[in-house]
Amino acid sequence: MLKNFLIESPELDNQTILVTGATGSFGNCFIETVVKRYKPKKLIIFSRDELKQYEMSQKFPESKYSFIRYFIGDVRDYDRLDMAFRGVDVIIHAAALKHVTIAEYNPYECIHTNVIGAENIVRAALRNKVKKVIALSTDKAVSPINLYGASKLAAEKIFIAANNISGEDGTIFAVVRYGNVINSRGSVIPLFKKLLQEGASKLPITDPEMTRFWITLSQGVDFVLSSLAMMNGGEIFVPKIPSMMMVDLAQALAPNVDREIIGIRPGEKLHEWMLTGDEALQTVELNDRYAVLPYIYEDTTRSFITGKKLTKRFTYSSETNAEWLDVNSLKEMINE
Repeated sequence: MLKNFLIESPELDNQTILVTGATGSFGNCFIETVVKRYKPKKLIIFSRDELKQYEMSQKFPESKYSFIRYFIGDVRDYDRLDMAFRGVDVIIHAAALKHVTIAEYNPYECIHTNVIGAENIVRAALRNKVKKVIALSTDKAVSPINLYGASKLAAEKIFIAANNISGEDGTIFAVVRYGNVINSRGSVIPLFKKLLQEGASKLPITDPEMTRFWITLSQGVDFVLSSLAMMNGGEIFVPKIPSMMMVDLAQALAPNVDREIIGIRPGEKLHEWMLTGDEALQTVELNDRYAVLPYIYEDTTRSFITGKKLTKRFTYSSETNAEWLDVNSLKEMINE
C-alpha cells in the first residue's frame, strides 16, 4: 500500500491559489487534487505554454470550473508575475527547467528560469503580500555536480532567505525537496515504456550500480499540501521515500528484455542525496519526513517544527536508504 503523506490538510477553501508551471505533470495532478478536495475562491494556472493551457481548459471546462483562471506568463518576467500575484493567497512554484543534460548545454536559459525566476517569485510575492509560497526542489540540489542541481540549490537559498526580509506578518516561504517522480513527463519510465512499445530489444542503462529515490505524482502533491499546512517559514521538507536500482527498474518493466550499459551522461550522479551530514545538524525527523530548519530561528521568536534531532553523521542517500522498492511495489506505484 502506498504511503500517504497527507497527514495534515491546509486551509484552501475560499483561498486564491496560483501554480507556476501548472501545465506540467505535477501541476496537472495538483489541480485535479485541489478541485476534488477543496473549494478555492480562484485557482490560477500560470505557465508559458499556450497549447497545454488550451488542453487543460478542455479537461477543466469553464462551465464546471468557473473559478479556474488561465494566465500566460513566464517566471522570468517580473512585471507579469507582479500582475498575476494580485489578490493571491497561496503560491505553489513548480515552474523550472528540469532536464540535467539540457541544462548543461543551455546554461544561460537554466539560470534565467530557475534562479532569476525564483528571485522574481519572491519579489512579486512580497510586493503583493501573498500569505504562503512553497517551492518545489529536487534531490539534485544536494551537493550538486550539474547546473540544474546548482540552480535549484540557489533557488532553495533564495526562498529560505526570503523569510528574513518578509517582516513579522509578511509572506512566509518554504521548500519541498524530493526525488524522481514516477511517470512524470520526460522521466525514465515513460521512456522505457515507449521503447518497449516500439519493439526495442534492449533498454539503455547508464550504470549497473545507479540508484534513485522514487515518489508518485499523487504522493508528491499530498506531500506539498501537508508541508503547506505545517510550514512556519524557512523549512525544507524532505519525504521518506524508497530507492531502487535502475537495473531492477528495467527488470521490473521488462524482465525478458536485455539491458545495454551506455555510461553516465554529463552531469549525472551514480547516487543521489536528499540530506548531507552538514544539513543534518539543522534537521529534525518526523514520522514521514525530515524538516531542515533555517538558521534564522536562532535569532527570531518565530515558531518552528519540533521532532527528533539528527546527528552530524546522518546522511540520506539513495544508495544507503533503509527503504527499497521491489518489483511488486514498483508496479503498484506505476499503476497508481
